Amino acid sequence: MPREVRERQMLDAAVAAFARQGYQAASMDDIAEAAGVSKPLVYLYLKSKEDLFMACVRREVGALVAAVRQGTRERGLPADQQLWNGLTAFFTHTAARPDGVAVLYRARTQGEPFAREVAAMRVEVVTIVTTLLGQAAQDAGCDGELAEREVSGLAHALVGAAESLAEWANSRTGEHIEAPSAKETAATLMNFCWAGLENLMKGARWVPSVAPAPHGR
Repeated sequence: MPREVRERQMLDAAVAAFARQGYQAASMDDIAEAAGVSKPLVYLYLKSKEDLFMACVRREVGALVAAVRQGTRERGLPADQQLWNGLTAFFTHTAARPDGVAVLYRARTQGEPFAREVAAMRVEVVTIVTTLLGQAAQDAGCDGELAEREVSGLAHALVGAAESLAEWANSRTGEHIEAPSAKETAATLMNFCWAGLENLMKGARWVPSVAPAPHGR
């Protein structure tokens, strides 16, 4: 069997084990058995448990970023349509690979060097979203100061919300109610963010109301 096929089998088994049991509890013996190979072969190909986990993280990072880039590749569309396409691609991917999502969550909480890989992925996705929101602001005639001040923060908030929604949607699998589809989850986030973004681009920014002074002051 070609090496790349063997490695894919090992990574598939490892992603499932790390997702369900965590990095510390996952057993190299169980991973080798699930992959249909010997434990020495796993060590020959992937050196150590740490290297194996890193290989899983990097594979899932690459697949997720590729899905988002593929979803937003079509140029010339209105910004909201591009964002919708990107979110739909994101949630389609995370629904199809719930173990991969779980591995990336575990990598964030496992510490270095794994958290660094996930942080770099977030930077890539935030950059894509920032570009889309920036174009929307520009198309709406927003001044450069607003775009620079607001768009980056909105992009970070949107990506964080997407990550949280993906974990929420995947956690509902197996419940008595049907899990939401990728398009339903994407629509939830679009309804949450786009109406507010439209108001912002029109100059209708929310500001805190001034609370009335206590009686007698």
